[in-house]
Amino acid sequence: MTLSTRSVENTDTAVLNVILMFRLPLADGLIMIFFARFALLLFLLAFSVNVAAVAAQPARTAKKASPVKKSSSAKKATVAKKASTVKKKRVAKRAVSTKKRVTTARKSTAASKASKATASVSRSRSRRARARYSPWVTPTYADSTAGDVTEGEDPVVRTAAVEALGRLNGSVVVADPNTGRILSMVNQSTALGSGYIPCSTVKVPVAMAGLYEGMIDSSTTLVVQRRTKMDLTEALAKSNNVFFERVGSQIGFDKLIEFHKYFGLGEKAGLNIEGESAGSLPEAPPANGGAARMSSFGEGIAVTALQMTALMGAIANGGTLYYLQYPKTVLEAETFVPRVKRSLDIGHILADLKRGMSGAVTFGTARRAAYTPEAPLFGKTGTCTDYNRKSHMGWFASFRDGDQNDLVVVVMLTGAEGVNGPRASMVAGKVYENLENEGFFAKPMHYSPVALIENSIHSAN
Repeated sequence: MTLSTRSVENTDTAVLNVILMFRLPLADGLIMIFFARFALLLFLLAFSVNVAAVAAQPARTAKKASPVKKSSSAKKATVAKKASTVKKKRVAKRAVSTKKRVTTARKSTAASKASKATASVSRSRSRRARARYSPWVTPTYADSTAGDVTEGEDPVVRTAAVEALGRLNGSVVVADPNTGRILSMVNQSTALGSGYIPCSTVKVPVAMAGLYEGMIDSSTTLVVQRRTKMDLTEALAKSNNVFFERVGSQIGFDKLIEFHKYFGLGEKAGLNIEGESAGSLPEAPPANGGAARMSSFGEGIAVTALQMTALMGAIANGGTLYYLQYPKTVLEAETFVPRVKRSLDIGHILADLKRGMSGAVTFGTARRAAYTPEAPLFGKTGTCTDYNRKSHMGWFASFRDGDQNDLVVVVMLTGAEGVNGPRASMVAGKVYENLENEGFFAKPMHYSPVALIENSIHSAN
């Protein structure tokens, strides 16, 4: 039985119960049944429609949801597409930016390289210009043995001196302080030439003059800088200009010239040495600094390597100023006879003087001599510029004071860059070292019988 039939029966039964309960006429009962059934029919019809509508609702919802979902997916796709487009644009923008930076960097690098190249070319041109217009025309390096005549020289000493000088442009003179014999003279044309400014080696005769006059001694200290004093030993060792300018100014120009002549400057140091110059001493105080400058740098003075060699020999032997002699042959060397120029009254000042000259080698400007045998070295450096010759100067005048075979070694360097007194002292130190390695100082020096007699007579006097 269907739901509608059962409902009708139930409805009819309910109506009949009402008619019987209220004892209504049959005609009214039938009418009521009719209207009840009609109402039920409407109800069932409405219920069926409602159920159908409810059943159709999920489908409509699904249909409605599908476009929404599609719309959402489309929106997501659109957003994703936009995001991808934005990302691509950003990547493209970054690529363009990176490319620009790389291009800029390359341009900058290229510009930097070009700038560096330009700067290098400029520096190169500047160096060439400086080289072209440099006032220092004397070369630093040269063959210093060219043109030398060496037959009468001591071959061992010659080899030691040539090896020590090397390629440097300059002269080395090695002599026996007890006879005045020149054992070797490297670069004879320079050593015998017209003379060079002595630079600070002039401080030695100035110190001798000050000691001789009693103006200074080993304990004398002078103000060389604000709150700084210095004694003679340190002043010689460190080549202090102010100290010797004060001493020279106190001695005075005229007295200085007298002492320089007495010590052998301004006159030929050698005896019958062909081509030797006497150097020169000024006739009036130099315009550039007067006696003070003359006492610190040798302003206005021209000395030769031979003159400095003779003076070092006199200091080394205690005061005998020998004529320097340069044998030209082996026979002249074997028959060599010493000749005394004059005796210098300097014995009482030598101790104070030698302390300063020893200090130069041990802790001063000549430390590069770097020679430490049992026999000590004494010396004085000189560094300055000879504007007349357009050359820097490097001097070192020295002597070795040992038990035997004392030697004087004077080095004079000329040139441009790197020329100075300390470098000259290094060359001299190498000469002494080379001779030490050859055993030169271990055996007595050979003298001719006549030379021995002359030396004995002079020593007795």
